[in-house]
This record gives sequence, C-alpha cells and structure tokens, in this order.
Amino acid sequence: MSHTIAAISTGLSVSAIGIIRLTGTDCAQIAGKVFYLNNGKSLENAKNRQLLLGCLHDKNGRIIDQCCAIYCRGPHSYTGEDTVEFHCHGSPAVLAAGLESLYIAGAKPAKRGEFTKRAFLNGKLDLTQAEAVIDLIEADTADAAANAAGQVGGMLQRKLNPIYDNLTNLCSHFHAVLDYPDEDIEDFGLANYEKPLKADAKNLFDILKTYGQGRILTHGVSAAIVGRPNVGKSSLLNALAGYERVIVTEVAGTTRDTVEETVMVGSTRLRLIDTAGIRETDDRIEAIGVERAKEAVRNADLVIFVCDGSQPLTEDDRAIMELCHGHENTIALINKTDLDKQIQPSDLPFMQIIEISASTGAGLDLFADAVDTMFAGEIPCDGSILTNTRQYDACRRAYEAILQALQGLKLGRTPDAVLTDVEMAMEAMGEVTGATVREDITNRIFERFCVGK
Repeated sequence: MSHTIAAISTGLSVSAIGIIRLTGTDCAQIAGKVFYLNNGKSLENAKNRQLLLGCLHDKNGRIIDQCCAIYCRGPHSYTGEDTVEFHCHGSPAVLAAGLESLYIAGAKPAKRGEFTKRAFLNGKLDLTQAEAVIDLIEADTADAAANAAGQVGGMLQRKLNPIYDNLTNLCSHFHAVLDYPDEDIEDFGLANYEKPLKADAKNLFDILKTYGQGRILTHGVSAAIVGRPNVGKSSLLNALAGYERVIVTEVAGTTRDTVEETVMVGSTRLRLIDTAGIRETDDRIEAIGVERAKEAVRNADLVIFVCDGSQPLTEDDRAIMELCHGHENTIALINKTDLDKQIQPSDLPFMQIIEISASTGAGLDLFADAVDTMFAGEIPCDGSILTNTRQYDACRRAYEAILQALQGLKLGRTPDAVLTDVEMAMEAMGEVTGATVREDITNRIFERFCVGK
C-alpha cells in the first residue's frame, strides 16, 4: 500500500462540486506538481486539514480550474495515510483532466473500494463499518441511511465485540494453564464457562433474529400482488408506481409473467411483484405464469390479495384466498369501488380489508397506512442489525459452534474438544468484524464499491 492512488470521488455527471482524492505516502508531493497555492507556499508544508485556494493544471501545464485543496496527514485521515483532496468545479472535463495530470505526476489509478479497503487494513474501520459505507452510499430511504450510518459508527461492532471477548478469555485461560503449568494461574474448569457461553449464544441468537428486519430495510418489502385475471392487479401496480409500468387491457390473462417495480407506499419501500392471474388454464405459457405467481406468494414478505368488487366472488377467488391464508402478512383489497358493489368486506376471511379503486386512486391512502402499520417503525435504524447475507452466515456459524461447545460440556467432553468449537465460533465471528477474514473474502467485499470510495 506504499504507492499513492487517485480517483474521482464524486459522480461523473455535471455538478456544482467535484472531488478528486489521493492517498499514499507521497500524495502531497504528487499533488504539488499539478496544484499551486495562491499564497505561493508549498502544499507539502500546508497546515493540516485546512482548505487552501489555488490553481489546478492539466498535463500541458494549463490552468484548468481555480479550486481548493485540503491536506490531511495520516494517521488522522479516512484511510489512515496522508490524503489530499481537490474540491473543484464539477465539470467532468475538469475532473478528468486533473486526474490525468495526477497520473502523469506519479499517482496510480485507484481500484474499486480501494480507499475504504486501505482504511480497513490500516485499522481505521472494522469490516462491519467498511461494508456499511457502501450501504450508506446505496441507501434509498432515510431509514436505510440511518442504519448504515449507525454501522459506520460501529454500532454492530459494539454488539459483537463483548461476545468475541468472552470467547477469547475462555480460550486464553485454557491455553495459559496448559502452556504454563508452573505459574500461579487459576485452574481451568469448563463448568465455570457454561453460563457465559449460554449468554453468548443468546446474544448471538438475538442478533441473528434481526436479519429479516435488516433485509427488509436494505432491500424493501417483497410484496406479491395476487388475484384472478382482470381484477385490477396491474392497474394497482401502475397506480402505486405513478406511471403505466404494466400493460392493462380488458383481455383476461394479459400478464403472463411476474413484473417487478419498487415504489414508496407511505414510508415503506415495497418491491411490488405483479403476478399472472391465478386460475385453471390449458394454456402452457399462462400455466407457467400461474405457477410463478404461486411461488411469489410463498417467497413474499407481504401478500396483496385483489378481487373485483363489482363482481361476486368466484371459485378462483376462493382458491386464491386459501393460498394466501397461511401467510403471516396479507392485505385484501376490494378493487373497482367506482363500479356497482357486489362484495362486502365481511365476505373476505382476512384481518386487513380495504376498499379501493385503482383507476381513481380512492382508498390507496388507507392501503399505505395499513402497510406502514405492518412494517414501518418496527425496524431499529441505529445500525445494530444484520443487513447482509455474509454477516448473517458468519454469525449463524458462530452460534452453531457455541451450541456445539455447550453440547460438549453436557456430554463431558475434554476441554480441548470443547475449545475447538469455541475457536471455530471465534473464527466465524472474526469474518464479520475482519479479525480473521481471508484475503479473498476481503477482495470480494470491496468489489461492491465504486471507484473513488
């Protein structure tokens, strides 16, 4: 990591401000070759963390921008190394020309996520914090941003560290007694650690339970819209999306495959899945769509049952209601209330029943309130929950290893056998924080990032 890297840290579209970032041991010397302070002083001798006005030059020595530079000396910088940033006018041409001149001056192009990777390798961030950086960048709701910000601040790390420390104390005590038998060290007794191990298992289980909430927070609520053909499922999706996302016709069976669209309903982000109308059919293609609709119901966080309120309930309606019945979260919508009413809410066997008109928008505000009641506000947004599959899988393996250790205690296994399970738990937890993470896992994590971050 001794070489200096450079990249544009802001977007490549026209903006008011654009930032070029460098980090590395000789970043100030390289930056000083293309940027001259207006006060005539050297950038290398500039005050720490102070914005300084000067001129940025291209590879031909021409002034391309009057901008500001800031020099942050390591280790008190984002990466832990010396860092220079140019705050330019946000012209893509200016930023590209400035970056090119820095490359000619000796900087190397930064790889995806390399700035944050250096922060991790230099101990400025643990892995939960580093992964949260990209979650914060990609957050598309205030709640997702708040949770990612909490993780960047180390909230998840603070929940995991006491568990890891307890396991470390157990292992170190055992090895101290084993390696130094002549020292005055308290005898190692596994029975003394049963209670702490149970507490660690419970705390890990509580963290694991947050993954479902974390998945909803980062990816939204998966919501399958189901019903028989022509009840208004596609019209509902179009109304919630605010534009004609799905073709709507009077021909039954127009939608033959699942169609997805992400929308904000109230304060909840829904990943709506418009499904084919569920009915018995001899059409092979439509039958595939019906099967996919049933699969969407099985996998969804929320099922939205839609029926045509202007027509009596049919056997197909009843069969679909039966399909929805075992789902934890279901909202029934009686659509087409702008037409003659043939169905009453009491006709449907659901707790949440709302009358709407997808064509006029009537009742959609009540639907939004119902969705928020189910999902909004129940997710803590303080950074204390698991939000990605990699973290969840590592914590799951740690939890299972601790359970194995506890089982070993009950069966009277030897201390070294029990400690093998404890060390496996530590290794798995280390993959979450980065304490024992392998290089290939580290590289894969930072490949999610964009260049300049």
